[in-house]
Amino acid sequence: MILMRTTLDLDQDVLEAAKEMAARTKKTAGQMISDLARRALTMDLPSPATAPQFQNGFEVLPAAGRVVSQELITRLRDESESA
Repeated sequence: MILMRTTLDLDQDVLEAAKEMAARTKKTAGQMISDLARRALTMDLPSPATAPQFQNGFEVLPAAGRVVSQELITRLRDESESA
């Protein structure tokens, strides 16, 4: 494995969490961040063509970086009923 030195801008909370995890596993923060990034990059992401997922009888909506308001819920419910 080739080690590479680089500079990254990480959010403070992410760095602190990585350092805590690294300390618990006796790794460096860099090793921990590499392990976490490797896992994230190799995990299977859901395909947009996959069937909707349901939890407790409700369709799980994908994260879209938007605030979920009652207006949005009503619009989505109306769209699904008319489909």
